[in-house]
Amino acid sequence: MKSCAIVILNYNGEETMATFLPSVIENSSNDIWVIDNNSTDESLVFLKENYPQILLLQSPENFGFAGGYNWGLDQLKGKYKYYILLNSDVEVTKSWDKGLIENLELNPDFSAFQPKILSWKNKSLFDYAGAGGGFLDSFGYPFCRGRIWDSIESDFGQYDDDIQVDWSSGACMIIRAEVFHHLGGFDSDFFAHMEEIDLCWRMRKSGWKIGYSGKIAVYHLGGATLDRGSPKKLYLNIRNSLSMIYKNVNGRNFTFIYIVKFLLENLAAWSYLLKGQKTLAQAIWKGYSDFKAKKEKILKTESLENEIPSKSPVRFIFWNWKILGKKSFQEL
Repeated sequence: MKSCAIVILNYNGEETMATFLPSVIENSSNDIWVIDNNSTDESLVFLKENYPQILLLQSPENFGFAGGYNWGLDQLKGKYKYYILLNSDVEVTKSWDKGLIENLELNPDFSAFQPKILSWKNKSLFDYAGAGGGFLDSFGYPFCRGRIWDSIESDFGQYDDDIQVDWSSGACMIIRAEVFHHLGGFDSDFFAHMEEIDLCWRMRKSGWKIGYSGKIAVYHLGGATLDRGSPKKLYLNIRNSLSMIYKNVNGRNFTFIYIVKFLLENLAAWSYLLKGQKTLAQAIWKGYSDFKAKKEKILKTESLENEIPSKSPVRFIFWNWKILGKKSFQEL
């Protein structure tokens, strides 16, 4: 069994790969795989002509982010000890993969790590996805050191430490292959968005820890597949967040969380409607409607404990950010 595979999921990303693959090839010392999610552009031709050293898996259809990785990693099962999942729009730095592997080797009770994720467009800023390490508040709202909602911090080295977190970002994360497969991988019903947070929650409920290493930095473009302001992204985030919380929280607590989220997110929907952003309001309502339709089919997560305590420093991030005006993690 080999040590590690760097695995990139691609869908119609010919231009993105042309920009970002050179840094991955130059700075990596492990096998590089691309799972092509049934692209309709010239991605496959581009890879075969320009990067014959890259190993390729061709999916029979577009399974989405979650299903695409599940399908591809099933093909690699038993061949590698670790997987590094890397978005196609990430620029990496020298020995980044060795650093991530070392973190898991030195911490046998951790199942996953992510590096510091900065913005590719402005490398002095943290990125939206993962930033300086991810947390969940008591209502299942994710936030990061370096990014709370749309408030992004500059990087001054304040998060160059190694800490335990609640979740690692799917933009760049290393995970133990055995744990990934044992837990069934990502929830393919999510299609895209929140799937890595759900998987990390399930790992924590199984007794594993999740880590962040600020000594390793990568740079993420973000929004290469779906713009952050798109109705489809909002819909997937709403629907998948509800599914994730329902799976991982017991019944009474879920009901309380659901009521709070329903009130807040319906207020947001009406606010969008009053601003003339009808499609965003509809995305929220569709998210709730589709969650209700599939709720009975969602399997609850089995765990060693009923509830695993979060590493989050706050109970309700919305209150701290919107009402108290705390825009950075260090203010919490």
